[in-house]
Amino acid sequence: MSQTLVHTGQHYDNNMSDVFFSQLSMPVPDVNLGVGSGSHAQQTAEIMRRFEPIVLERKPEMVVVYGDVNSTMAAALVCAKLHVPVAHVEAGLRSFDRTMPEEVNRLVTDQLANLLFSHCEDADINLRREGISPEKIHKVGNVMIDSLIRFLPLTERHKVNGLPERFALVTLHRPSNVDDVRVLRGILKSLLEINESLPVIFPVHPRTHQAITALDLDASALHLLEPLPYIEFLALERRAVMVITDSGGVQEETTYLKVPCITLRGNTERPVTVSLGTNVLVGHDNEKLRSEVSKILGGRAKPGTIPPLWDGHAGERIAEILC
Repeated sequence: MSQTLVHTGQHYDNNMSDVFFSQLSMPVPDVNLGVGSGSHAQQTAEIMRRFEPIVLERKPEMVVVYGDVNSTMAAALVCAKLHVPVAHVEAGLRSFDRTMPEEVNRLVTDQLANLLFSHCEDADINLRREGISPEKIHKVGNVMIDSLIRFLPLTERHKVNGLPERFALVTLHRPSNVDDVRVLRGILKSLLEINESLPVIFPVHPRTHQAITALDLDASALHLLEPLPYIEFLALERRAVMVITDSGGVQEETTYLKVPCITLRGNTERPVTVSLGTNVLVGHDNEKLRSEVSKILGGRAKPGTIPPLWDGHAGERIAEILC
């Protein structure tokens, strides 16, 4: 079986795109659609417009889409119209919050997909509840944990030069946290307070950097960094005293690494990281954030276990089903 790798170009910043191909030993994409940024409608439409000719030309037997970004849904829509089967990796994740664009992408993609690859029982339950035929659903584990396990040994080479030995690691990019000036100011004030007792290292997403720059608040006391390549970020993540985030992927990585995780959201599409893992949801409650930080610093961090099938072999299970 041969495959064609299509990069839509939805993520195009070097530290958030090209470096992943080099660090993860991925082949150069066969096709780069070079879509770039835009509104959700513009980006989705442009991906569809540029992806359709590729499908018509290459006539794939199956198109595999990943995750919950606009590229995921756009490719699934194109294939559904052209009667090309779709397999969705990370199917069944639900936050039950349709204000999140990712939630809409997940719902649409799963309804269109012919094969749905899930990573936990919660996802299977969601899919069955939505009327997906059980024959289409395959619980295979977590492909992102495959990558983590494979590349974790490489993090030993990366020293935290110039950074403190003990630190909290922060990531922040979701519109609900970044686009609301009041919410963002409250989060930054809490981080500055935490920074007084535990240094805060904060690789800043481009959209977050733009929002912070527009604020009348000096956040320079924090260790503000450029977005980090995957392996460098993983090196910090595994060493962190705690991680404060709004990223779904980071919730999963910290659960596997057994690093305490505080999520600045009121919901999560990865509830297994809360029920089994190290994750705690605090929403926009800054008092709850301070309380959870205090517990971790006091040696009372929430213990966690690794969910079933998060063992580094999810990709192999998917390949076996596809073949």
